[in-house]
Amino acid sequence: MRKSPNPLYSLVFPLRVWVVILLFGTPAVLTVIVLPGRIRRRRVAHRLGRVLFWLAGIPVVVSGLQNLPDGACVLVSNHSTYLDGPLLTAALPPRFGFVIKREAMRMPVLGWLLVRLGSEFVERFNTKAARQDANRLIQLARDGVSLGVFPEGTFRRQPGLRAFHLGAFLAATRAGVPVVPVVIRGARGILPAETLRPRPGRVEVELLTPLLPGGRRGNDARVLRDAVRASILMRCGEPDHAHKWLQED
Repeated sequence: MRKSPNPLYSLVFPLRVWVVILLFGTPAVLTVIVLPGRIRRRRVAHRLGRVLFWLAGIPVVVSGLQNLPDGACVLVSNHSTYLDGPLLTAALPPRFGFVIKREAMRMPVLGWLLVRLGSEFVERFNTKAARQDANRLIQLARDGVSLGVFPEGTFRRQPGLRAFHLGAFLAATRAGVPVVPVVIRGARGILPAETLRPRPGRVEVELLTPLLPGGRRGNDARVLRDAVRASILMRCGEPDHAHKWLQED
């Protein structure tokens, strides 16, 4: 049985996290930005990310790395908090270009960091631009680029796995590359949506068995999407809110 955090530690913990972010995280971000070479920047970001989570007192347990294919793949994960991106950067080998909403480019400093790490930015509100972005992701997958995607697109405070957008699965299907489902557990409890006050806790990142696309058509991508989502839903420990949130969106 897991012990409840010490009340005093729960009060001090947010201060610890923000001290780490300000004193160590800011220099780490600037270091990555100015480094030459995308591969080097990703490797350094991976190592510094692990150090920062350790300094902040957030244990990160990673399992299933043996499920990563040697070649290109599309990695998809549930999404519940702003911690998820830095968490996967720290937990995974530094070979993935993460697919991120285009408006993130406008964030001070962090937007520049995402660009320097080779993130792929996609449009969410302009249909024509979104279609062009989808074609670009398909070509990247065909060219052997491994992509990391949060197919829910965003997150909410209420726990639950939202509906998955189709783009990542179209890219995998058209390129003929496997999809690796990834489950993040515990991050929502540490940094819930709509708050900047972190709470003590442990995060688990689990890579599940890869799933292969069955063909190259849209229907095949939908079958793949549903199978991947079912595997993540089974392991993430949160309720299925696909239909509810589809109606809200």
